[in-house]
Amino acid sequence: MRPGLNIGGPSNDKPGAMNRRRSSATEIAMVKNYEKAVGESSEWRTPKALLDAIGLTYAVDPCAPLDGYYAVQAEVRFTMRDNGLLRPWPPGLAFVNPPWSETRRAVVPWLKRWNAHDGGGIFVCVARTSADWFQEFALPHSDQVCFPASKTRFNKPDGSPGSEPTNGVAILARGEVAVEALRKSGLGHCLFVDRSATPSPRIAKLNSLAERG
Repeated sequence: MRPGLNIGGPSNDKPGAMNRRRSSATEIAMVKNYEKAVGESSEWRTPKALLDAIGLTYAVDPCAPLDGYYAVQAEVRFTMRDNGLLRPWPPGLAFVNPPWSETRRAVVPWLKRWNAHDGGGIFVCVARTSADWFQEFALPHSDQVCFPASKTRFNKPDGSPGSEPTNGVAILARGEVAVEALRKSGLGHCLFVDRSATPSPRIAKLNSLAERG
């Protein structure tokens, strides 16, 4: 037994140290639970139920898997061999469920590419609403955000459902067609983005420094 972990008796630890240890243990448990859901594969397939609820056919899916389970109705599909970030996207709606990664801000290049696409569409990402990348690249460029009413269980390559992740997702919509389809999907509450209510430069800078620190 480690010093200070005196089970059943008085502890020599100060309250602050005990609280920090409990907080650290909680964070480790959360990370392990999250990794259990996303660590097995960088390609987590969008469940058919989510896609059917939105009910759209897309011009392009730049993040299609090489093989295995796949339910997105897309006319053009780019896999990792094609590098959908660099290929020209055809006109029309784009569906983007980028490869999930533990690397910080790995989603940003995909958000930038989706934001630059004139056809609008749907983007699925982790609902890290206070993260600097969410505030800078997700919200300001979306017309609507949907927060599903329950945790989204993505599919493994063999089609079986994955574990329930710790974090929920945000479904971003851009363009009239995508916004209307998401609004009617019944997946969860949908919020329209008021771009006139952006944070002041000072607050944005403080949030960015806190996130990166």
